[in-house]
Amino acid sequence: MTTTEITPSAQRTAPQPSAPAPETGKRTKPALALPPLIALSLGYFLVMLDVTVVNVAIPDIRTSLDTGAAALQWIVDGYSTVFAGLLLLGGGLADRLGHRRMFLTGLGVFSAASLACGLAATPGTLIAGRLAQGAGAALLVPASLALLQATYPDRAVRARAIAIWGAVASVAFGAGPAVGGLLISGSDWRAVFWLNLPVAALAVYLTMRHIPASVRKSAARKMDPIGQILGIVGLVALAGGLNEAGTQGWTSPLVVTAFTVGVAALLAFALVERTLERRETQGRTERSPLLPPSLFRSGAFTSTAAIGLLISLGYYGMLFLTTLYFQQERGFSVLATGLALLPSVCMGLVAAPLFSRIAARTGPYVPMAAGLILGTVGFLGWLLARPDTPYPVLLFALVATGLGQTMTALAATAAIIESAPASGAGIASAVFNVSRQVGSAVGVALFGTFAAAATDFTSGLRLSAGIAAVAFATGAVLALSVRRRAARSAA
Repeated sequence: MTTTEITPSAQRTAPQPSAPAPETGKRTKPALALPPLIALSLGYFLVMLDVTVVNVAIPDIRTSLDTGAAALQWIVDGYSTVFAGLLLLGGGLADRLGHRRMFLTGLGVFSAASLACGLAATPGTLIAGRLAQGAGAALLVPASLALLQATYPDRAVRARAIAIWGAVASVAFGAGPAVGGLLISGSDWRAVFWLNLPVAALAVYLTMRHIPASVRKSAARKMDPIGQILGIVGLVALAGGLNEAGTQGWTSPLVVTAFTVGVAALLAFALVERTLERRETQGRTERSPLLPPSLFRSGAFTSTAAIGLLISLGYYGMLFLTTLYFQQERGFSVLATGLALLPSVCMGLVAAPLFSRIAARTGPYVPMAAGLILGTVGFLGWLLARPDTPYPVLLFALVATGLGQTMTALAATAAIIESAPASGAGIASAVFNVSRQVGSAVGVALFGTFAAAATDFTSGLRLSAGIAAVAFATGAVLALSVRRRAARSAA
């Protein structure tokens, strides 16, 4: 069912002063209610932490479970593959059944899957647990963004909420290897999964206590089972093919088959959704499309989704290569590599307050364009990389790309939920997250191929940095064009 969310009573405007004063006529800014934000941030924290926290546990998992290379790859990549594949379904279910309900369901699935991972005695059980974690993440992330939109209707307050929400996720992603290393050194690899349970329990408690349930509309359209199946098959096949391309090669039979199935399923999905929306408009069906094509008639929505793909392609593709650069070319340990990357992956702490201040005055597209331009310049800084380049020379590139990516991601998140109706906030946020997941997978696979094919690693790194700069510059053009169209419409 389509839902709208109840706005918490905390979101209200303070009364005007009773006595004349210089400030008379000004309205007190709505307060930022923290408990709902903490609940939603903890959910996203878990999703992002589990992208990277498992990586440092792989050597111990290999030894403990006698795991082969193929199984290890699925332990790492299976999570993101299922996450990307089920995002559209998760967004559609959130809009239909209620955003809070699906957020809690996602937390429950994620917690149960984490428990299964922690108890796993075989590689197959651990892989199944990781796939289930991806399913839980796909349910809770679109609902989390939709709940942010409903809980913080004031634009300035919502900008602050998104900034904190995104900063928590950025820190979780960046701190994953360090957190994993600390947990494993104090216990064993299973501890990286036990950590999820108390965090998820706190998120559930705060959600139940501080986020109101949805109000359902009585007129409900039937679901779109064919679109759901085609969307899942297409996205899982595409994400799986991209994950395998980096190791098996773009022309391997498995990768070619996955791409063929994925593209065919997604083309069929687009045709089914277009037909279903047309028939729904004409009153010839009781079913609603999973992803209404009319969403893409909004230039702001389409451009922002494309920007999500471009920034993930450039940043996460380069993050993959820079990790290898410090370890393989510079001989850094895992811990030293994590510390070397901190100026980049923890820029959310700087980007969050900066974004909230700018976006409250200008809207999301000004900080978005600024972040993209900064990221473009930062990637060009990687053109100086050589096997013996001093770390301080690379520091600007690390800081600029990290700050630019995080600023852009926060702004794009705000823009995507502003451009979508409340009844479609879940599916809109799902589209944005799908574009980011696909961009990340393309970047890692593509840049990994360039590095492997180059005469030396740093040549492939510099080529990839140039492509990342082009991706961010293209995003900047898109953001500025949306900004200009909005200004003309307002004039």
